[in-house]
Amino acid sequence: MGNALSELVNGYVSGNIIGMLLLFGLLCTGVVKAETVKGCAKFLLGTMALFFVPFGVGIIDSYGVIMDNAVPIVVATIVSTFVVIVTVGWVFQLLNRTKR
Repeated sequence: MGNALSELVNGYVSGNIIGMLLLFGLLCTGVVKAETVKGCAKFLLGTMALFFVPFGVGIIDSYGVIMDNAVPIVVATIVSTFVVIVTVGWVFQLLNRTKR
């Protein structure tokens, strides 16, 4: 279903993301019961480490490139983390003021 909807938006949003959002919405509204997906969820959580193996191999394979660009990577990580923290704090304060 997520992949079909992704095709409607020309693949702008991944079908996997759309599918997870649909599942989340269906679980929140009670259309799908948690017990229905419990078995599959347990299996996926149990094998989750296997999903990260290709990424780990890619990082090891690109070690030289990563080390050549270590400073920009660290700076970008620190700056983006700071921006996210500030943005989330600002949005929280804005929503908290609106709520009162």
